[in-house]
Order: sequence, then structure tokens, then C-alpha cells
Amino acid sequence: MDFVKAMAASASGLRAQSVRMRVISENIANAGSLAASPDEDPYRRKVLSFKNELDGVFGGMIVKADKIQFDQSDFGKKYDPGNPAADAAGYIKTSNVNGLIEMMDLRQAQRSYQSNLNAMEGTRRMASLTLDLLR
Repeated sequence: MDFVKAMAASASGLRAQSVRMRVISENIANAGSLAASPDEDPYRRKVLSFKNELDGVFGGMIVKADKIQFDQSDFGKKYDPGNPAADAAGYIKTSNVNGLIEMMDLRQAQRSYQSNLNAMEGTRRMASLTLDLLR
């Protein structure tokens, strides 16, 4: 039964990291967005939080994607006085997405996803070897 708990924990990690990679991809895709007018805001970076839960079916702890929230850091500014979205000083708001941070987060999510896959494969091998020993 512990093999099933291990597989459930790894599967929940795969699902959570998949959601994380989707959010990061959305951030990267919208990194270059600008405000449409001086009163509007451009795309605001999203961040994902996780939570641990007790799985009622298998009785083990699993991880879940909890909330997708907006990063409240300041928007960037770009000097472009000819743009219709420019303020009185000639600056337009740019997204608060930092491509370097997003790529590091994406790499970390990919490594975590791969670690969960490796854990599932190891659990599968142990279960198979255990069955072979019992024959």
C-alpha cells in the first residue's frame, strides 16, 4: 500500500508543476505587453502558491496548486512620448514580468517535474521487484 501512496504523492507533484509551468508560460508570453492608455495597466505577472493536503483515498500527503495571485511589484516604465498610452511625462507602463526570473522559475519547475517522474519510475521498479521476489 505504501507504493500507492508514493505514486499518488508523485502524481500530485506532476500535476502541481504542470500548473506552475502553464502560469510561467503565460507570464513569458505576455512579458512584452504595454498599457493601452495612460489610465490602464499592462499585463501583471502571476505567481502560484502550493498547499499540502491529506489525500482521503490513500491516506498520504499530496501537494496541490493553491492560488494564482498577481505579483504586486511595480510596473516598469519606458520613455515613448509619441505613444498614445504615454503619460504627461512621456512614459508608458510596461509589464512587471522579468524574463530572466521566469526562465529560472521554469527551469526549476521542469527539474521538479522530472524528479517526480524519477520517483514514480523508482516506485514502479521497487513494486515490480517486490512482486518478482514473492513469486
